[in-house]
Amino acid sequence: MTRTMMAAIGQSNYLSQFTVPGVPAGSVMRTEILSGLTVALALVPEAVAFSFVAGVHPLIGLYAAFIVGLITALFGGRPGMISGATGALAVVIVSLVTQYGVEYLFATVVVMGVLQILAGLLRLGKFIRLVPHPVMLGFVNGLAIVIFLAQLGQFRQPGTSGGEWLSGVPLYTMLALVALTMAVVWALPRVTRAVPAPLVGILVTAGIVIGFGLDVPRVGDLASIQGGLPQFHIPTVPMTLETLQIILPYAVILAAIGLIESLLTLNLVGEITQKRGGASQECVAQGVANTVTGFFGGMGGCAMIGQSMINVNSGGRTRVGGITAALFLLAFILFAAPLIEQIPLAALVGVMFMVVIGTFAWNSIKILRRVPPTDAVVIVLVTVVTVLTDLAVAVVAGVIISALAYAWSNATRIHAHEEMSEDGAKVYRIQGPLFFGSTAGFADLFHPEEDPARVIVDFAGSRVADQSALTAIEAVAAKYAAAGKQLQLRHLSRDCHRLLSRAGQLMIDSDDDPDYALAVDYSVRTGVLAGGH
Repeated sequence: MTRTMMAAIGQSNYLSQFTVPGVPAGSVMRTEILSGLTVALALVPEAVAFSFVAGVHPLIGLYAAFIVGLITALFGGRPGMISGATGALAVVIVSLVTQYGVEYLFATVVVMGVLQILAGLLRLGKFIRLVPHPVMLGFVNGLAIVIFLAQLGQFRQPGTSGGEWLSGVPLYTMLALVALTMAVVWALPRVTRAVPAPLVGILVTAGIVIGFGLDVPRVGDLASIQGGLPQFHIPTVPMTLETLQIILPYAVILAAIGLIESLLTLNLVGEITQKRGGASQECVAQGVANTVTGFFGGMGGCAMIGQSMINVNSGGRTRVGGITAALFLLAFILFAAPLIEQIPLAALVGVMFMVVIGTFAWNSIKILRRVPPTDAVVIVLVTVVTVLTDLAVAVVAGVIISALAYAWSNATRIHAHEEMSEDGAKVYRIQGPLFFGSTAGFADLFHPEEDPARVIVDFAGSRVADQSALTAIEAVAAKYAAAGKQLQLRHLSRDCHRLLSRAGQLMIDSDDDPDYALAVDYSVRTGVLAGGH
């Protein structure tokens, strides 16, 4: 148990995360337990399907869903979030399992968890704040499409060698049952919110299928979920440097994908539940969960946006929903497998289709023409890349493009107002940020050969951001020195004062000089600033 998690447990508000202010405890517990049951029912086919994608036995995916779901529900940074085996991780895992087998997978999941714990302890989760809103829109849109596409596999005939699509009466029956489930999920909240609509939709559709003996694909057609308790197991891999060289790259990729998806889901759930913070705690919880999972024969996992939306939309606001979902899932594996295997896949597909409709940011389509072109490109790019590759690549690409667009926009903003002072000095009043992207434009503002013998550069309207900016100031000063003219600098921060004074430049002190600090420390060598960006 890490110090961060112990601190979380010891917080006075931890127990409050099992209640909802102003709502009777009994009502909260009923809602949370029913939400957890709904999530558990939806988790079964998802975990089984992702196990197939990863090339492992279904129980390996189910164990991961149980262990990761339970630990993150207890200690995660956002009550209401659901974690388990996911497709984003499965598509990476399959390559590892194919080449080296499941024992290497278990070892990789352990290392993955350790890396996530380190990320949490180093508070790297706070960098999720750097993800711009257009990237978030692309993220939710891409995941909604991925969830939708994942459900299409349920329209194939179970047990057929080529996975032929359903056709004729079986297809029409499947579509009708999906539509029925969606109708119940849509209509019930308009009548009552006493029970989660997705749970009622599943029960109504299952009752019709079982009552009339309809021949449609069921959970049991995917695989049997019958099993025992997960057993402690140390991965049987050689403890050699070669083994580490095999598993470490996979562990890094899985840890990054898992944390990115978890932290973005944390933000998304936080917007719905109006909660903030908890990123570092979520990183640690995900890491502990995956480390434990690796020692108990699970494939690892992370936050699941689909199941999180089911829980939140069903009224889940506390840790109870996630805990009960994990416990129900374990109960299904141990005691209720024959019953759960009779649930029609159409009911679960209908629930997930409603999740897709609720998750996709439909307003993003309307605003594409109204937002800046770069934001529109980022929204579309992240959506497409999420669908075609994976979430980590999509988010990184979106952040890079957004950062470049921001840098370019700010690079073109720098300019100067020129005026003459009463004593004959030329004054350049700099406007706009001075950083690595605007240094070239900054240098073009000055005319050393044409200016008088004394020049003042006023930075009151500017922000000196980095070493490249300091180097640019030094370069301009050198040009004026070469022209035999005096350059004075005004309204710089204290850091700039100190560094440029040591470099030999003349400062004009002022009571209203800014106090902001530079992004990094800078070195001065023989009167010249060290190399810039």
